[in-house]
Amino acid sequence: MTEKAIIKVFIADDHAIVREGLKQILAETRDIVVAGEAENGLDAIKLFRKSGCQVMLLDISLPDRNGIEVLKQIKKEKPELAVLMLSMHREDQYAIRALKAGASGYLTKQSAPKELVTAIRQVGAGLKYISAALAQELANHVGDDHEAPLHETLSDREYQTLTMIASGKTVGVIAKELSLSVKTVSEYRARLLVKMKLKNSAELTHYAIKNQLIE
Repeated sequence: MTEKAIIKVFIADDHAIVREGLKQILAETRDIVVAGEAENGLDAIKLFRKSGCQVMLLDISLPDRNGIEVLKQIKKEKPELAVLMLSMHREDQYAIRALKAGASGYLTKQSAPKELVTAIRQVGAGLKYISAALAQELANHVGDDHEAPLHETLSDREYQTLTMIASGKTVGVIAKELSLSVKTVSEYRARLLVKMKLKNSAELTHYAIKNQLIE
């Protein structure tokens, strides 16, 4: 196998055990090598530049910033980089947002190792990757005449705020976790309530549960 055939992968995930697990899976392949890793969004942005990677495995839930924000910044710097988003969230929650933001694919962390390797090879070849289940979901909506759900009108940050509030987190806790001011998070909350025509956090939580936006 020539050097040109090797796919260099960068892993960005805040859980060391996940990074080690991914490295073990990829160590069993002959055409994929791990060229670097990071445990948060800021390090991912800094370190991927030095790795020479063609593919990044990017966790959507990083401790210092949202993975989609990291994705957008990285794609501005290196548009040709293939970014495969990894997440604990179901595909219907974040996959479309990730793909619209420039991701080459989206996988849940429950995916089989074989599917991960297949996805890396596919996006490394310049193609997109989505699971069969997501492809079916997209196909089911082709030609639909009904309006998109209200939560799909939200920005990525507003959507993230919605899911965190619905999970029972206070504005103060959300501000701390996202490294934002309480005022900024309160503004996101106010905007998303207006967009979704809801009155308070209780109605927001009910909406999120009804539409299966939280586990």
